[in-house]
Amino acid sequence: MVTALPAVYRSTVGRKAVMAVTGGILVLFLIAHAFGNLKVFLGPAEFDGYASWLRTIGEPALPRRWFLSLLEIGLTVSVVLHVWSAVTLARAARRARPVRYAVRRRSRAHGYAVHTMRYGGVVIALFLIWHLLDLTFGAVNPLGGNGTPYTAVVADFAPGRWYVTVFYVAAVVMVGLHLRHGIRSAFQTLGLASRRSYAAYDLLAAVVSIVLVAGFLAVPIAVTFGWVK
Repeated sequence: MVTALPAVYRSTVGRKAVMAVTGGILVLFLIAHAFGNLKVFLGPAEFDGYASWLRTIGEPALPRRWFLSLLEIGLTVSVVLHVWSAVTLARAARRARPVRYAVRRRSRAHGYAVHTMRYGGVVIALFLIWHLLDLTFGAVNPLGGNGTPYTAVVADFAPGRWYVTVFYVAAVVMVGLHLRHGIRSAFQTLGLASRRSYAAYDLLAAVVSIVLVAGFLAVPIAVTFGWVK
């Protein structure tokens, strides 16, 4: 069993499976994260209480913040494996076809999807780093580490910082495009999609992506336009 694992990781099918599974983990996290963010519309007490609850999950069986730390470690491993599988698969594809076809056989849709996943992944990675520095560590937030979770969000997307909102919107839309293609590919990779069910999975991927994008954009837009203060 143990000796078979390296062979799985070296194979194209194994790496695609790693990408699909880790992508699924990240999608589940995004769904939970989006629902949590929407609590900002319930007011400071509700949102700050939710943020505090995240740090006390498992108490008293677990010390404070242990569950959240384990979750962060799991997400970090998932991101690293997801990126690793994407990069190694892209390199393997280039090695398998070092010379481009004289006739362009790929459809425009396929080429668009590939570029979205490739360059979108870079944008998402940069956005993730900024997002952590901003609302997790407070390094680039106007309040630093002195504000509550609610006041940090309001300060971050204040009308005077419209450029932050624009960057956030662009990055989240890119996440949505990445998700749509990734969810469709995951169902195919895991052998769950057939010719009959592909249309249904394609619709599911579109719905999940649109709902998540709307959920994540609702907060910064509401703060920027003064609906949340």
